[in-house]
Amino acid sequence: MTGFFEVPADLSKARILVTNDDGYLATGIKILERVARSLSSDVWVVAPESEQSAVSHSLTIRRPLRIRKLKGNRYCVDGTPTDAVMLAVSKILKDRKPTLCLSGINRGGNLGEDITYSGTVAAAMEATMLGVPAIALSQHLTNPHPAKWATAEHHAAAAVRRLLRALARDGGWPHNVLFNVNFPDVVAASVKGLVAAPAGRYKIGDDLQENVDPRGVPYYWIGSVREEASVRRGTDIAEIRKGWITATPLYLDLTHQALLRRLKKTLK
Repeated sequence: MTGFFEVPADLSKARILVTNDDGYLATGIKILERVARSLSSDVWVVAPESEQSAVSHSLTIRRPLRIRKLKGNRYCVDGTPTDAVMLAVSKILKDRKPTLCLSGINRGGNLGEDITYSGTVAAAMEATMLGVPAIALSQHLTNPHPAKWATAEHHAAAAVRRLLRALARDGGWPHNVLFNVNFPDVVAASVKGLVAAPAGRYKIGDDLQENVDPRGVPYYWIGSVREEASVRRGTDIAEIRKGWITATPLYLDLTHQALLRRLKKTLK
């Protein structure tokens, strides 16, 4: 897909789809719905029935999916974040497609390699593939601290508005691009602002827990991914540590264009 999405000049007239990967009962999606309603009165929530963290862009194809209508414009789907967005756009809102999809607010940051595992990002990815501009939002936390939900709630609407204004001024919102926004683990008053940043790199954690179940069979539990003591300057990981909200544009075309051009010449 080439070209640009139409950046909504007036969010009050936008139809906003809210989704997530933590499930429709999660604290983050309740906050995000309030944020969306501060932007527009036409808000629809379609989210997984249960937590789907780290399922990435999984699609359910070996069993039927069911939609359950909740109160108001709220629905849950017994599947993945990708399933929820697909059913929202292609079924629930088929008569009028959403203007914007907001996914989250995830409990925990989606930074660096987290992006490839994240169901929150995958929901925004699916919306983008279906022609709906999308933003994934996450509240970073530093264990064992509780999530500072007030930080995300205080800054989310302004961050969305500012991002859209910047896109409108700077050539538009390209098709095949979604945005990954992370809020820092600081109180709302300590947030420094919004900054554009590339995805950083985490040190892949070796926290693999091995144990034996009551029947004597070994099992393994994948622990958390740990950060490097120092990270590349200017990346989302580095900036979030400083107290900035980070916005990272993600491109759906995974083709390495420079290498492709080289191979086209050398493989002739």
